[in-house]
Amino acid sequence: MNTAVLVLLAALSLTVFLTGLASGARRLLGIRIGKGRAVLTAGVGLVAATLISRPLRDVEPLALISLEIGGALLVAMAFLAVTELVMPSGTLPGLVRLPRALRRRFARTRRYSRLSRIFVRHGLGRFFSGKSRRGPGAAAERIALAPSLRQALEEAGVTFVKLGQVLSTRYDLLPPEFIEELSKLQDQAAPEPWAAVEQVLTEELGAPPGKVFATFDREPLAAGSIAQVHRARLHSGEQVAVKVQRSAARSIVVDDLDILYRFATKIELHSDWGRSVGAVALAQGFAVSLQEELDFRIEARNTLSVAAAIKTSLVGESAILVPAVHEELCSRRVLVTEWMDGTPLNNVSGALDERGLDRQALARAMLECLLGQIMTSGVFHADPHPGNLLLLQDGRLGMLDFGSVGRIDRSLRSTLSNMLLALHRGDPPSLCDSLLELVARPEQIDERGLERALGQFLARHFAPGIKPDREMFADLFAIVSRHGITVPPEIAAVFRALATMEGSLDRLVPGFDIVSEARSFAVSRHLHKLRPEALGRTLTEELLGVIPMLRRLPRRIERIGSAVESGHMVVGVRLFGDPEDRRYIRSLVHEVLLAFLGGVIGLVGVQLLRTSGGPRISEGLGLFEFFGYNLLVISCVLVMRVLFMMVGGPRR
Repeated sequence: MNTAVLVLLAALSLTVFLTGLASGARRLLGIRIGKGRAVLTAGVGLVAATLISRPLRDVEPLALISLEIGGALLVAMAFLAVTELVMPSGTLPGLVRLPRALRRRFARTRRYSRLSRIFVRHGLGRFFSGKSRRGPGAAAERIALAPSLRQALEEAGVTFVKLGQVLSTRYDLLPPEFIEELSKLQDQAAPEPWAAVEQVLTEELGAPPGKVFATFDREPLAAGSIAQVHRARLHSGEQVAVKVQRSAARSIVVDDLDILYRFATKIELHSDWGRSVGAVALAQGFAVSLQEELDFRIEARNTLSVAAAIKTSLVGESAILVPAVHEELCSRRVLVTEWMDGTPLNNVSGALDERGLDRQALARAMLECLLGQIMTSGVFHADPHPGNLLLLQDGRLGMLDFGSVGRIDRSLRSTLSNMLLALHRGDPPSLCDSLLELVARPEQIDERGLERALGQFLARHFAPGIKPDREMFADLFAIVSRHGITVPPEIAAVFRALATMEGSLDRLVPGFDIVSEARSFAVSRHLHKLRPEALGRTLTEELLGVIPMLRRLPRRIERIGSAVESGHMVVGVRLFGDPEDRRYIRSLVHEVLLAFLGGVIGLVGVQLLRTSGGPRISEGLGLFEFFGYNLLVISCVLVMRVLFMMVGGPRR
């Protein structure tokens, strides 16, 4: 019985010791760890305690037990710090999911290796290492490199083709040579077999397509890398377009986005261009956008939003139609909309003249529709390329594919309108003010230099007799980039939509002056706001917002007057008002204090070890030596904590 009790007490003591060892190491380093890492840390500490205790066993076991525990704790902290820096907590999957995770990791590694070979084979290695070339040879190198980038993206597959299409409208990120080449990217793919399409339809609709639809054309009308479109007829007799996502699209995109993030990290780490554009943030924004495109329920809501925006922004019957959505048949991988019978804008050059349609009127209606969405409702089609626009049988235009939709708030809409008016008047100061309100303003900026650059921009592109062209966007974004200004994603989407619309309008009216029409649109909108009925409505809305403030104003003035009269007027200024600033200062003081204490305690310990004489604990151990060794252990613990915070940082 006594033996059993002793064994139980020993096991309990060992458990408490191991738990305390792992918990102490974790708390001293300020990190959170999982159960598996805690068990490993405790085991390493136990082995260290055993090894430390052997040479000390003959000296004074009881007196040096604190030194054994301190040494074991120090070794456990070192093990935990190294493993946390090499492989942070959360990177290892659970044991149950480990085989599956390893298979996926192996597949991603093979895909990563294949993509690396593609980019290297096309001569794009300098994107990932080295600095960008400057000087006379830079332009020639870009001209040679742009086709290689397009070919590599086409060979890499769906995710990278989509990325190239997005980058082809970002004049603020890429030189014109790359913009022109990436604009040639096409999102086309071979049709998926009917068996796979039928399986997706059955899983998403809850029944075979033969029961849901009266007829269903098995041959797709168009096939992209993410989805393909089929024509069908409902039991009510209505013709519909059915967009079906490819069965493997989501898994391919998820793996490619993970690889794309790794590429972006490498580019930002090793190249000037990657650091200047924020390659990681760009990849993250693209990933969010592409993930939304994989959910067709979002596209259904986008379609309804744009249809409502067109109805709100235009007066009278719109010349632009949006297909109706059959929401009851839409799901994550299936989208069912009204069938719009027409010809894509890519192939309408002859049909327009044969039917006697007014090209100029159609182009103006298309541009006014987009500008109305942007300026009035703030919800707009962000990718109006010619393939997404149809010439319908009745002579009107139809909009398709609302997977990419932009949204801007009321204040940004007002600033955009002011910017167009400043362009119309040729007013550099107003254009500078509008631009700074529109973008993320840096802390340090040369406003006078920016204003002069914008004045030169207006003289170059808006002088009498000069017609603004697509180069205007490139010049404007070059000015923005030179002054360290970051364009918010929602504003980049506006310029992307306008640049894409310019290409579509050029199919209708070659050389269509989109800038002059946009300036006229902004002027007419402002004149419309000055009409008595619109002005009265605007004043009413503004008064409704101001009235609550006016009600509180007399009471606040009375309080300020009373405080001044009684001499109790106090102005409070917080030196560190931002919580991030306070957190940074607190952590800095913490690290300095710990480093100072660790150094002082270590010096005291060394001094005690050098001091001879004093009381003796045993024949081989003096009291000064005992305190000296323990103080050195404490000093090492504090110094290790500071070093870990400097190198890896606490992960609370």
